[in-house]
Amino acid sequence: MNIKNYIRDNQSRFLEELFSLIRIPSVSSHASHQADIQQCAERWKHLLEEAGVDYAEILPTTGNPIVFASKMIDPGLPTIMVYGHYDVMPAEPFELWTSPPFEPEIRDEKIYARGADDDKGQSFMHTKAFEYLVKTNQLKSNVKFLLEGEEEIGSPSLDEFCSANTEKLKCDTILVSDTSMLSASTPSITTGLRGLAYWEIEVTVANRDLHSGIFGGAVANPILELTKILAQLKDEEGRITIPHFYNDVEDVSEKERELIAQIPFSEEEYKANLGIKQVFGEVGYSTIERTGIRPALDICGIWGGYTGEGSKTVLPSKAFAKLSARLVPHQKYEKVAQLVEKHILQIAPEYVDVKVRQLHGAESYVCPIESDAYRAAEKAYEKVFGIRPLPIRRGGSIGVVPVFEQILKVKPVLMGFGLESDAIHSPNENFPLDLFEKGIETIVEFYAQYSEIR
Repeated sequence: MNIKNYIRDNQSRFLEELFSLIRIPSVSSHASHQADIQQCAERWKHLLEEAGVDYAEILPTTGNPIVFASKMIDPGLPTIMVYGHYDVMPAEPFELWTSPPFEPEIRDEKIYARGADDDKGQSFMHTKAFEYLVKTNQLKSNVKFLLEGEEEIGSPSLDEFCSANTEKLKCDTILVSDTSMLSASTPSITTGLRGLAYWEIEVTVANRDLHSGIFGGAVANPILELTKILAQLKDEEGRITIPHFYNDVEDVSEKERELIAQIPFSEEEYKANLGIKQVFGEVGYSTIERTGIRPALDICGIWGGYTGEGSKTVLPSKAFAKLSARLVPHQKYEKVAQLVEKHILQIAPEYVDVKVRQLHGAESYVCPIESDAYRAAEKAYEKVFGIRPLPIRRGGSIGVVPVFEQILKVKPVLMGFGLESDAIHSPNENFPLDLFEKGIETIVEFYAQYSEIR
């Protein structure tokens, strides 16, 4: 039986199994979901066992547990490790969802739910590809699965876990499906990821909230002072103003920029899809360059004072903001974190107290396109999609990818099948059914191509 027929004959079962994972609200950033995290790990273990692994186990970490499974058919054959994550982003604001985020629903040939794409849907494709290869006796590689529950909060426990389990995790290549393609008709393989640094800023003016009538005009407003600080972090040309921020930024060659310019991209479609009037970013760079080869700095949230219904004449004592930086090769997040903290404290006025807390970070990553695993992935996409995939750097960050490179000495291959329109991290996250099925086909083909190349 070929893979297309296998998917067709088992489609209902595949979807119900995936939905059983999605229905578990495994939100890693909320302590109230710890029981859901454990339940989701147990469900993954059961599904991997049913798919045909030799054994599966739930391993403790300093944070959320890791699901590990393996099937070793011959020590002399190459070993492929599949990485995924079972935790998801919070679903708020709930009122913006057309259907409940943890009750998966199929509309317009798409699966709508939190985790449909990121990353339960994409990880699940690997399980079904593996299941097919086992049941049809076509598996020609050893396979390991590593599913973590902290990716959406920066994978804080994974460095230590990998360092303590290098022999268990030993492999020849690592497959990661947690990225996107250019479009359904223009497949691409992610060859680079930006790094990440993330902070919370707290500005304090007084020891309590104050009456805005009695104290307004005599005491500084922390929300105003915070916004003034934040407004100084970028200039009108979109450049980050923090001293020495660009010192380690990689200068991409003109040849690579010429290749980037050939990537199919419609600015008008981009604006229409996002509902924006104009694109905006660092002067002198295209939109694709701004999100792939250049760093970025963004305010992810800001709050303080009274925001409830009606009015409350209050001068708040504190204001807060979340700040993130996306980093490019050679920029180290710890170094950037110190630069940002130092600069914010320097430009803050003397009459406010400012605290800058680094929450988490990740290094950037570049994948070599001449490796056996990359060439196998390239051939697999081309066979299933009918067109050679484009290598492209993406703007997101996956903290575990550089960790694998540093600790396990393996360069992961980023075989993503999502689309920008999948709305990951947003209300109405979705995953097209046809890409879900093509993803399974492509992964099956990868195994065949990798065995042949090796």
